[in-house]
Amino acid sequence: MTGFIVFAHGSRVESANQAVRDIADRMAAAGGLFVEPSFLELGEPDLAGAAKRLVARGVSRIVVIPYFLTLGTHMQRDLPKLARQAAEALGGLEIQVTSPLDGHPGLLEALLDRAKEHA
Repeated sequence: MTGFIVFAHGSRVESANQAVRDIADRMAAAGGLFVEPSFLELGEPDLAGAAKRLVARGVSRIVVIPYFLTLGTHMQRDLPKLARQAAEALGGLEIQVTSPLDGHPGLLEALLDRAKEHA
């Protein structure tokens, strides 16, 4: 069974962190999926904590979906390292990381929707 982690940067503004938790909940409900939010910093849980929660729910494979727009330092350096560490801590569990949101056709639609709201 596959579980998903929505991985965000995290913020000192708690409402921003709550927005990530809310989208993870909505994703789980809409897709009938096991989904946990996680944060690089300034939010709870971290990636390892979210992975542990999924394993406790019976997940045997995890896909991390970065809630990041582009491929920056956190995506190139930090996230792969955190995913490896979490996988090792969980006995070699498979943890795969997807691309950031940049390039996804839905992103263009979101931008066009925002432009239409203010045209």
